[in-house]
Amino acid sequence: MTRTRSYFRSNVDAMTGYVPGEQPKPGTPILKLNTNENPYPPSPKAIAVLRNFDPEQLRRYPHPYADEFRQAISNVFEVPKDWLMVGNGSDEILNVIIRACAEGDRKVVYPTPTYVLYKTLAEIQPAEVVEVSYLPGYQLPIDGLAEADGAITFIASPNSPSGHVVPLDDLRQLASRLTGILMIDEAYVDFAASSALPLVQEFENVIVSRTLSKGYSLAGLRLGFGIAQPALLSGLFKVKDSYNIDAIACAVGAAAMEDQTYKNDCAEKVKQARKQLAIALEKLGFEVPESHGNFLWVRPPSDNAEALYLGLKAQGLLVRYFKQPELNQNLRITVGLPEQNERLLALLEPML
Repeated sequence: MTRTRSYFRSNVDAMTGYVPGEQPKPGTPILKLNTNENPYPPSPKAIAVLRNFDPEQLRRYPHPYADEFRQAISNVFEVPKDWLMVGNGSDEILNVIIRACAEGDRKVVYPTPTYVLYKTLAEIQPAEVVEVSYLPGYQLPIDGLAEADGAITFIASPNSPSGHVVPLDDLRQLASRLTGILMIDEAYVDFAASSALPLVQEFENVIVSRTLSKGYSLAGLRLGFGIAQPALLSGLFKVKDSYNIDAIACAVGAAAMEDQTYKNDCAEKVKQARKQLAIALEKLGFEVPESHGNFLWVRPPSDNAEALYLGLKAQGLLVRYFKQPELNQNLRITVGLPEQNERLLALLEPML
């Protein structure tokens, strides 16, 4: 049957929507190195909480602000609970900020290339989008971003897909020049050596977001948080869903957050594997810029990224390929376990 009319807003009809990385069906013998999941299991303490979860808590509504998890974050980062907002993944924090602050000519601004969900969320609102290209060497285009002066300016640091970190002084300079919110997305910070958290104390317009999907091996739990001064969070709390974090996620997330030793040990193993994988790929002729995430952003020696992606996929291994003009010469490869990285290299070598 042919649809004769649209049921959607014009901006929704016009947009393409966010396309997540490929997810094979459960049980499919495919090695996934395409969605930046942590190759190590979650903290044993988090798993123990899940196994012993009190079913009575399923009958009741969870705490509206996920206070058990907020308290764990507060203990680890030494910030008051009222400086914390918990989201259904850090993506919900991004969504709440856009819903609360952007519309029409209240712009969403960010440097490119970066996480494409920023654009998708702005288009849903809808809000005007201003994209400012990174300068050579992924230097932050401070002047261009400041001149755009969006209602929200998003900076991912470490950035995806490039893997670079934006220097703290650059972020500080940008924050001082903006009249709107500076949102610093630190989804991959557990694999980096520095953080922008000090800026939250310095600027009332800065919010830093984190996730448990990467460093804590809890992508399936959907749990993240934002850290900002209470005056900024007060407006965001008006927009979030009443009970956006379920009781299981709150309890398991709190246990994972409190087990920093386990998380840091796993992150260190990922960083060591990242270094070894980068060296091996360079020996095969790939261009491999330094990465501060749990992935590498690489350019093949023969500029045949799409062919390599398809060839690996045919052999049961997924990496991420972006079919966009500024990205289509590269592959983003999640760092796996050492034996998984060896399989990747073994499949790649005869294809080059």
